[in-house]
Amino acid sequence: MAVALARVVSPMEISSNFCSLETIREGGRFVCTRYDDGRIRKKKLRWGLPTLYANSKLASVGLEAEYMRNLPVSSSFVANSAGEVVIPSEQRVYDVVLKQAALVNELRSNRAAAALEERADVVLPGALSLLNEAYDRCGEVCAEYAKTFYLGTLLMTPERRRAIWAIYVWCRRTDELVDGPNASHITPSALDRWEARLEDVFGGRPYDMLDAALSDTVGKFPVDIQPFKDMIEGMRMDLKKSRYKNFDELYLYCYYVAGTVGLMSVPVMGIAPDSQATTESVYNAALALGIANQLTNILRDVGEDARRGRVYLPQDELAQAGLSDEDIFAGKVTDKWRNFMRNQIKRARLFFDQAESGVTQLSEASRWPVWASLLLYRKILDEIEANDYNNFTKRAYVSKAKKLLALPVAYGRSLIRPSRTPPPTSTKPSG
Repeated sequence: MAVALARVVSPMEISSNFCSLETIREGGRFVCTRYDDGRIRKKKLRWGLPTLYANSKLASVGLEAEYMRNLPVSSSFVANSAGEVVIPSEQRVYDVVLKQAALVNELRSNRAAAALEERADVVLPGALSLLNEAYDRCGEVCAEYAKTFYLGTLLMTPERRRAIWAIYVWCRRTDELVDGPNASHITPSALDRWEARLEDVFGGRPYDMLDAALSDTVGKFPVDIQPFKDMIEGMRMDLKKSRYKNFDELYLYCYYVAGTVGLMSVPVMGIAPDSQATTESVYNAALALGIANQLTNILRDVGEDARRGRVYLPQDELAQAGLSDEDIFAGKVTDKWRNFMRNQIKRARLFFDQAESGVTQLSEASRWPVWASLLLYRKILDEIEANDYNNFTKRAYVSKAKKLLALPVAYGRSLIRPSRTPPPTSTKPSG
C-alpha cells in the first residue's frame, strides 16, 4: 500500500474565454491512499478558498465504418521504405478500445461494482460543498457552450450528469490551448505541462476547482487516462501538421481530437443492463460517432481552415478527384469539387450509421444527449448539400427550428430498448 500526500497549488494560468473564478489558494491538501487492489481513497485535510482560470472548446464524441471500395483504409500491417513495421491508425485506436472495454468489463463484475460503491462513499468527505460547486461550474460551462447536449444530460442520474460535465469541460480547456485566443503562444512544452497536470488529476492531485471535479470523476468511474493523453496528442498534431496525405492519417487525427471523447464518456454513461452487445462494440459505436462528428466539422469548415492555411482533407483523394490545395484556396465550386464532396459526405454518413447501432445499447438515461448529437450533426451534412457544396464561403448550420424538431425525435429514439441482436464487435472495414 502506497500513500501520497499532495498539496494543491495555484493553477497554471491558462487563459479563458468562458470562466474566471479566483485560483484555489495555497493550502488545500488531500491524502490519497492506493490499495493493493487498485482502489483509491481521498481524504481532504484542508481546502483554501476556491478560484480558477479555465480554458475551452470541444469537438464531439466517436468510430469506424464499412468503407466504400473507392475510399479504402488498409487494415493490415505494412512496412515503410526503411523496412520498419507500421501499425495502421485503425489498429492503434482499436488497441485503446480493447483496453477501455476491459476496464468496464471489470467494473461490471460484482466485485468491481462493490468497490465502486465503497469508493463513492469516501471521496472528499470534508469538501463536499466545494466539490459540488466545482461540478456546478462545469454544468454552467456545458450549458453555455453545448446547450442541446446539456439539456440531454439533465435526464441522466445526478452522478453521471456531473461526471459528463467534468469531462466536457476538460476537453474544452484542452482544445482551447491550440484553438483559442492565445493559441499562437502555445508551444509543445506547454502541452507537455498540460499532460503532466492531467497525470496529477488522475493521481488525485488537482490544480484547481475544475480539475477537482474531473479527479473525483475518474475516481468513481472506470475511465482510463489514455484517451485523455491521446486528445493532447491531437493538439500536438495541430501545432505541427496542416496536411494529411491519406485517410489513414486523417482518421488518427479525428480519433485524437474527437473519438477520444466517446471513450472517455461511455464508462460514465453506462451500458443498458439488458444489452446483449459486447462492451467492445459499444465503444466502437461511441468512437464512430466521434469520427463522424469530426469529419462533419472538417467538411463544414473547409473554407475557414483554408484561410488559416490548413487543409484537413486526404491529399491522395484530392489528387484522384483532379483537385489540389490551390483549388481549395481558390474557393470555387466546380463539378470536380461536388463529386469529391459527395464521396466525403458519404463516408461521414457511414460512420454515423455505425454509431447508431451502439447508442441504443447505452443506459436509458444517457441516450437522449447522444441521439441529439448524432441527429443534429448529421443534419449539417444535409445543409452542405443544400448549399450546393459551397463550404468555402457558406457555413452550413442547422437552424433553431430544425434543432427543436430534432429534439423530440432524439428523445423518442432514446426510449427504444436495446436490440436482442448485438451490434458488430469490430470497426475494421471489410475487404
